[in-house]
Amino acid sequence: MSSDETGASPDPRDRREAVRVKAQQVKARQARNRVLRRAAIVLAILVVVGGGALYSWFAVFQPALSKPTLQPANFTADDGVVVDDTIQRALATETPQATPAPTETAPAEEPISIHVYVDYLSEAAGEFQRVNADQLEEWRSQGAVRVVYHPVAMLTSKSNGTKYSQRAAGAVACVVDHAPEAFAKFNHELLTNQPAPDSDGFSDAELADRAIATGARDTKTVRSCIENEDFVAWAREATERALNEPLPGTKNTLDGVPTILVDGQPYVGALDVPEEFAAFLLAIDSESYLESATPTPEPTEAPAG
Repeated sequence: MSSDETGASPDPRDRREAVRVKAQQVKARQARNRVLRRAAIVLAILVVVGGGALYSWFAVFQPALSKPTLQPANFTADDGVVVDDTIQRALATETPQATPAPTETAPAEEPISIHVYVDYLSEAAGEFQRVNADQLEEWRSQGAVRVVYHPVAMLTSKSNGTKYSQRAAGAVACVVDHAPEAFAKFNHELLTNQPAPDSDGFSDAELADRAIATGARDTKTVRSCIENEDFVAWAREATERALNEPLPGTKNTLDGVPTILVDGQPYVGALDVPEEFAAFLLAIDSESYLESATPTPEPTEAPAG
């Protein structure tokens, strides 16, 4: 027995359309999931990197911004070190005999002021020190002059990125602060036994070794100060002050090293001829004497009665 009640089959075209729509929905959902996963990964990376960068910024820059620059003791207001009987110099230099102090005229009431601006990488500064150290000390010990050294860092870029000029000036500040008795010898050592031009310069440990070898008694403190670079920031700021503020007794700023001022007058003669520097000092001394001298009135005869 046949029956004409048969199940209605869907149209093949309708089935294909339903499958196509379903596939598009699945594809769109997968694409959205991929975008969300990528966004989550990128966000996580940004959080990690950003947090690390923020931590690094605080670790590196924030202390530098908040930490004040350490100021060394025993410096003058214009960042100089006065060589006096407290800061002894016991040297044996190559100069065979010191040029005698000027004696042609009576000395001025006050000693002649000599300010010497030095960069410890400057060959010219080293040459001046090498040939003039003995006569400077001779005059100083006689009370004829007052010698003031100013460590500056003008040649910081000349040491392959190690900033030797700043580190050396900072090391000198450590000695002046913690072991002033060794300053003169350490200053002389760094000026007359310099590292090779365009080299890395001495390391902080080597600078500390030289400071101790030249007589710094508080060895532990001096070494710690130099190797931790306690006064390198001060050296940088002192150099900026010299470049932007009038030098002692002048209206001029620092424009090179060495700069030697004698009672405010810049010395422009030969750095390696001590007799020439002595003649310049004598000229300054004579001018000071003539300016301060008061003519003695001649006696007058009483009129005849």
